[in-house]
Amino acid sequence: MSEGQSDNDIRAMISALVDEEHRLREDGLDEAERRKLTEIEEHLDQAWDLLRQRQALREARLDPSEAHERPTGEVEGYLQ
Repeated sequence: MSEGQSDNDIRAMISALVDEEHRLREDGLDEAERRKLTEIEEHLDQAWDLLRQRQALREARLDPSEAHERPTGEVEGYLQ
């Protein structure tokens, strides 16, 4: 993900990742596909976190473009 993305760009990326996640789960997973699925899940967590950051900034009447992607280890520990 890069800075300057719009919410729609992030949502489109989420949709593509979810589609790929579903495809992998339907096909049965070998070791390489399990690793790929883990990477997809991590990217999804980061993308959802970025959208939440942007919304929080908007609600605080701040610039949503100031949101940034956080490291996987940081967003993986969050409770939904």
